[in-house]
Amino acid sequence: MTTTEHIAPFPEDGRRRVVIEGVYPEIDDGRFAAKRVSGERITVQADIFCDGHDDLAALLLYRHQDEHQWRKVPMQHLVNDRWEANFIPEEMGTWYYTIEGRVDHFITWKKDLGKRFTAGQDLEVEREIGARLIEEAAERAGGSEDAERLRRWAHEIRTAADDPRALSLAKEDELDSLMSVHYPPQLSTHYEKQLPLTVDRPRALFSSWYEFFPRSCGPADGHGTFADCEKWLPEIARMGFDVVYLPPIHPIGRINRKGKNNATVAEEGEPGSPWAIGAEEGGHYAIHSEFGTLEDFRRFIAGAAELDMEVAMDIAFQCAPDHPYVRQHPAWFRWRPDGTVQYAENPPKKYQDIIPFDFETDDWKQLWEELKEIFLYWIGQGVKIFRVDNPHTKAFGFWEYAIGEIKKEHPEVIFLAEAFTRPKVMYRLAKLGYSQSYTYFSWRNTKWEMEQYMRELTSAPLRDIFRPNFWPNTPDILPEVLQYGGRPAFVMRFILAATLSSNYGIYGPPYERFVNAAIPGKEEYLDSEKYAIRSWDWDDPDHMRELIARVNRIRRENPALQTTWNIHFCQSDNDNLLCYVKTDELRENILLITVNMDPFNTQGGSIRLPLEELGVPPGQPFLLHDLLEDQREIWHREWNGLELDPHTVPARIWRLYPRLRREQDFDYFM
Repeated sequence: MTTTEHIAPFPEDGRRRVVIEGVYPEIDDGRFAAKRVSGERITVQADIFCDGHDDLAALLLYRHQDEHQWRKVPMQHLVNDRWEANFIPEEMGTWYYTIEGRVDHFITWKKDLGKRFTAGQDLEVEREIGARLIEEAAERAGGSEDAERLRRWAHEIRTAADDPRALSLAKEDELDSLMSVHYPPQLSTHYEKQLPLTVDRPRALFSSWYEFFPRSCGPADGHGTFADCEKWLPEIARMGFDVVYLPPIHPIGRINRKGKNNATVAEEGEPGSPWAIGAEEGGHYAIHSEFGTLEDFRRFIAGAAELDMEVAMDIAFQCAPDHPYVRQHPAWFRWRPDGTVQYAENPPKKYQDIIPFDFETDDWKQLWEELKEIFLYWIGQGVKIFRVDNPHTKAFGFWEYAIGEIKKEHPEVIFLAEAFTRPKVMYRLAKLGYSQSYTYFSWRNTKWEMEQYMRELTSAPLRDIFRPNFWPNTPDILPEVLQYGGRPAFVMRFILAATLSSNYGIYGPPYERFVNAAIPGKEEYLDSEKYAIRSWDWDDPDHMRELIARVNRIRRENPALQTTWNIHFCQSDNDNLLCYVKTDELRENILLITVNMDPFNTQGGSIRLPLEELGVPPGQPFLLHDLLEDQREIWHREWNGLELDPHTVPARIWRLYPRLRREQDFDYFM
């Protein structure tokens, strides 16, 4: 090896002195996109510096995928060579952003000019240097009006009557503005990557989901239809939900059909699990005949839309043994040495009514194409939201391909990942394109657990890729706190879900009716709707629908609850009292939420509010409006006491007014 082999090659232009690194957000070195929704601000930071003591200028460049020209925003220096700027993407789709940095010789000259003047030095030469810098900018401006204005500036600084006048001219904002546009671009450093940003529609960030089984919407002794489901919609809308989620609506397999409470053999007339998809009548493109026709389903979607709701459809990529795919595409499944097909298993558990796809099949390309087409078919029927069952058991590469291809033509589509699995797997699915995800919220029960989990979800890098959707229950999960905590637990967990996360949902009929009967020793519903038809009496007065409606109204009326990332936990001297503040971006909408995490006992204590951060001057009284009980009170201190009885309302949602400017404000609110 010769000495010359150690010599680095010359750069493209060695005059570029600025370094750009530590860019945020940058997901896996730019491999994946950060996420925002249209109208949601993205703040970009980077370390930007150079050798020596020259001043720098930096620009954040961004554009939509359909644009060819970059939009530019000046970056502001924060501290320790850290710079920041932000922009608000207006349209859905993919955006790109990058950074440009340069030595700003004009700003450096102007700063040094001021220092020399203060020191009493003669500025004749310095004025000439500045005039020449301005004239060079005029040359770059070509024959434009800017060029003429710049030449005038250069002449006036060069011929100014005295140094104070020259210094005053150099400080003019108009000159700064012109020089910031007509700088020498060949000396700018550009970050080597154009970083992607996926922009969804606002419902990806803020939504309230209500899940129910269509087959349980009918008469007490019959199978529900889509027409029966339509009758439920007005009440669901009145409660304030905007997404109606249905489990699979396809034909259910007859071979190895499961019976009540997951019995391995179904009795005559038992409907089986909707997730055992496919029978002689069809598979993933077909509708269960007892629900009605495709036209009936479209009518149901239209009925929800008239009430400002959307229908979310369940997509489960698995098959019943009698699904047409098993016969038509045997290569898509794994076959055992004895000639039998491999059923779904999680040893020692077996799911004989379900056959998984084999994503290692030699025919994987055709399998991927077909599964993508299933999404496209239902998008064509008007479905724009999909809850995907167990996506973590399908190939990562497939999801990146399918979601990416679908989003190109349908950026409005929202994908919710039902992935109760290891954290890194859940986060990978989010990177691959999932808009939202189920979480571990169901199993976070103490104040400490909840605070730690929320800090994890709202900190980088998860804040930029993973949108949580909090569900206190699902058809698969009846947590212990709901089994034993009674009504207080249902109310407490609902308020937590609806105020901690901007996306939340409930498996509605059993939740609003406080159903807590479980299979002994398991977190599973007894007589689960997964295997049986249940009858729900909407006229039964024993429910929490009014509270649900009130909380959803509070969510709609308060922007502070329409994002997950703005939470600040408050100190309390009782480990059973969880207290947090949420504000909108301008801090004009401030909510204080306190929750008693103990469903059995009244808990009291003191909580500490971050008054300075909330804009409350020391010693200034401030008003709180309890939005749940419509009561008002005035607090005066940083530490304040409260008591929450779980058997009345185990939580408070206050709107805080930090400044009462006039005496009559007190009269209005009291």
